[in-house]
Amino acid sequence: MTAMHSDTLDASLRNLHQEVLDEPVPQTLQTAGNALAELQDRVARERRWLHTAAGFVMAAGLGWFAHGYVQQNALQMSRSAVEREFVRQASFAYSVYLPEKRHPVEVAAAEQAHLVQWLSKRLGKPLKIPQLDAQGFELVGGRLLPGDAGARAQFMFQDGQGRRLTLYMGALEKSANKADTDATQFRFETDGSVPSFYWAEQGFGYALSGQVDKATLMALATSVYNQLIN
Repeated sequence: MTAMHSDTLDASLRNLHQEVLDEPVPQTLQTAGNALAELQDRVARERRWLHTAAGFVMAAGLGWFAHGYVQQNALQMSRSAVEREFVRQASFAYSVYLPEKRHPVEVAAAEQAHLVQWLSKRLGKPLKIPQLDAQGFELVGGRLLPGDAGARAQFMFQDGQGRRLTLYMGALEKSANKADTDATQFRFETDGSVPSFYWAEQGFGYALSGQVDKATLMALATSVYNQLIN
């Protein structure tokens, strides 16, 4: 069909139904049209609102993530500072009493019952002395030491080769997050030339120090931990 024929056909149809085209739009159609226009406006408004809300949600999410990241870093730094200071003091005490020949301890292993009772009273917590005889280390004795958060205890062990270990324990300085001093995983730390395994349990810190290889020290620390919690 050509364009001329199409125009002719349109004109014929308009002439044939001119009376219908001149009639007013029925009220029902007018109402339906108005309702459709209102619906389209509402959909457009809701889309704009959703875009705005999505922007707010994204901004809030980024803000929350950034706040959590900063807070986590701050807590990690606080925990690390408490641990580092505890291990530093344990390593210092180890280094001071390691070379002692005549007075490596205040109370010898022969008075173990008195040693435990005395140090438990001073630290305000029932203490246990782990047995490391199966690993070749026998108890030499123990002593009372000062610490940042109160009294500390040091127990010394020695094997047949003269190698010495010390178990240093005591209340931890308060951290920003109580959970940080309640329980932590084993951490291998070195302060100078003194290697240590450190852990915390219910606000108490522990450090097993000794110049033995890392695997041996880890096995000893695991044995100590298992004995102290049971």
